[in-house]
Amino acid sequence: MSNEVIIKNAVKRYGDFTALHGVSLNIEKGEFFTLLGPSGCGKTTLLRMIAGFNSIEGGDFYFGENRINDVPAHKRDIGMVFQNYAIFPHLTVEENVAYGLKARKVDKKEIDRRVKEALELVQIAPLASRKPSELSGGQQQRVALARAFVIEPSVLLMDEPLSNLDAKLRVQMRSIIKKLQRRLGITTIYVTHDQEEALAISDRIAVMNQGKVMQVGTPSEIYAKPENPFVAGFIGVSNFLNCDVVSCENGVAKVSIKGELDIDVPVRKAYTGKAQLSARPEQLFFSETGMPGKVMFSTFLGDFIEYEVELDDGQMLIINEYTKDTAKVHEVGEKVFISFDATRISLYNEAEEVLSK
Repeated sequence: MSNEVIIKNAVKRYGDFTALHGVSLNIEKGEFFTLLGPSGCGKTTLLRMIAGFNSIEGGDFYFGENRINDVPAHKRDIGMVFQNYAIFPHLTVEENVAYGLKARKVDKKEIDRRVKEALELVQIAPLASRKPSELSGGQQQRVALARAFVIEPSVLLMDEPLSNLDAKLRVQMRSIIKKLQRRLGITTIYVTHDQEEALAISDRIAVMNQGKVMQVGTPSEIYAKPENPFVAGFIGVSNFLNCDVVSCENGVAKVSIKGELDIDVPVRKAYTGKAQLSARPEQLFFSETGMPGKVMFSTFLGDFIEYEVELDDGQMLIINEYTKDTAKVHEVGEKVFISFDATRISLYNEAEEVLSK
């Protein structure tokens, strides 16, 4: 039976270095929750604390109502899938998947039934008698998946499980993992540094940096409404421009961009002064007036064309224009004007707090 996972003010230290600074998260029962961030941000450290592999210097960890800080790893009722698969080379596929059930002294008939079902779920039943050395990387990862969920854990933990696979296989496997998780309803905590993977597979994402949680939200919230410049820059592609909020009345900020373009941005709180905006390539568009620039490069990508436009001050912007919305292709060297979809961009004050709604 799945559990919710509650983390309150988690702290992890290695000597004088603090790897986690009071991290708090509420992960819902049956949720696919991803810890996303660059190398060294603390995501794997946090996962290993949940698993019981790392000591806890501060904070409280709960599975449901049960505090697990002092519960040994083997008694936490977790399944774990590692980056390097960690399957036993001397055992067959079937024996690998059955290992955890035997350790729990499950009845042999029940073991046979559950192993067969697990192998069918991950679509490797015909490989049951093979050794890991006879399997591809993707097949080995399916064995690791089956072994983790066959014990019916209350929480499934996955640490960069697809990073050793090639790009095409990663896409296939992430689809399999998500479908399995939905079918089984196991609370799953997934660690990755791959933004696209996180957006594709998660119910919610916690973006981490330098041992802190920068934002928690659904993939669409994280992408469309980043709450600080780090999230805006880490997830997908963003254009950043310095600007000035010259006035703010009735929930609308008048923003001047480089003194060349003025836009009205809906905001959640009043502010005037120096600011920064971020805009996704699809949140910019070519217009009759706006910020002047020159097309430096274009890439045709089927459903859209990606342009690199150099502004008069030398700053480069990335703009995506969808082919269904225009019949004109802008040529390299062409003089253009750029405007913004003011209702969709993100605006930050000098303290890097989000102002836009």
